[in-house]
Amino acid sequence: PSGCHGKCDCGKCKCDEGWHGEACQYPTTCNLTRKKSNEMCKNSQDIICSGAGTCHCGRCKCANPEGNGLVYGKFCECDDRECIDDETGEICTGHGKCYCGNCYCEAGWHGDKCEFQCDITPWEIKKRCTSPDGKICSNRGTCVCGECTCHDVDPTGDWGDIHGDTCECDERNCKAVYDRYSDDFCSGHGQCNCGRCDCKEGWTGKKCEHPRSCPMSVEESTKKCQGNSNLPCSGRGKCECGQCTCFPPGDNRVHGKNCECDDRQCENADGKVCGGHGICSCGRCLCQDGWFGKLCQHSRKCNMTEEESRSLCESADGVLCSGKGSCHCGKCICSPQEWYISGDFCECDDRDCDKHDGLICTGNGVCSCGNCECWEGWNGNACEIWLGREYP
Repeated sequence: PSGCHGKCDCGKCKCDEGWHGEACQYPTTCNLTRKKSNEMCKNSQDIICSGAGTCHCGRCKCANPEGNGLVYGKFCECDDRECIDDETGEICTGHGKCYCGNCYCEAGWHGDKCEFQCDITPWEIKKRCTSPDGKICSNRGTCVCGECTCHDVDPTGDWGDIHGDTCECDERNCKAVYDRYSDDFCSGHGQCNCGRCDCKEGWTGKKCEHPRSCPMSVEESTKKCQGNSNLPCSGRGKCECGQCTCFPPGDNRVHGKNCECDDRQCENADGKVCGGHGICSCGRCLCQDGWFGKLCQHSRKCNMTEEESRSLCESADGVLCSGKGSCHCGKCICSPQEWYISGDFCECDDRDCDKHDGLICTGNGVCSCGNCECWEGWNGNACEIWLGREYP
């Protein structure tokens, strides 16, 4: 096989010259700098070999003092010693399998190390965990021996409270879009009971968003706030009696009768508006003469040869702009017909970015090569969680 640097002799490796290790995986001489080598050995938390091994020429050698191979993984991130039951000394107490430090128990057993036996029948377990809609723990939790442990869905831990015997209550259903800015539920005009809003007097609507004193119906109000967008207030504001209040409150970059203008879209990652070569009009850049592009980032003048320009637009495989754009002055201009194509070589598909409320990056960030880059104060895969300061 490729990457093979030795011969197998009676179950042991005999390494070729220049290689060592039990699988001949480490080169004897290293042509990487120490810094580069360490960089290649860092796990996602930037810790070299997860603190459980040493780095040899960009590869982790995991420390296994007992010689049992229980610490492993590309970055030594798996420690199967976590699966050993203290009392019996067995892995997963003999009632499960260990994968990367976690026990997966056989039917009828549970606990971190599969140490508890469940004394009710599998049929009874299922019955106790089935929610009113017929799903196990409402698809929002794990069933252990007839009891549901509900998933908490939010990195902050305090929002997205899922509870109930079968995880049937999801408080997120009570959050109006605008409630992200405060700790309110039900637009601040009601109480959340098992994911349903019970409105205070004078308020109505699914999220208690509609004042009863409003001469319009909930539907009329929503329609007026929607305008030509497919969401009320373009998903960027609060609709009350046909009027939009855009958010973030006090941020005048989001404006328009239906909050349809988002001037944050004119800014690049450094906050520069239209690259300094244009003005922003309702979230779109109008470029000065001599400049073009979504953020006026391309100059019409070019002082390089066609050859030089092309060489800068070709990706490693020699394809020009990944076949999805044209090359101008050493920069790729991605096909405007396909709005979702982006990246220096048009190699990214922004449809891969997470959506929330039907909006890519919830409208609270920009999609950068399939991942949401959230604006200040926003968090979450789809920038759907507000962690900024409280708004008035």
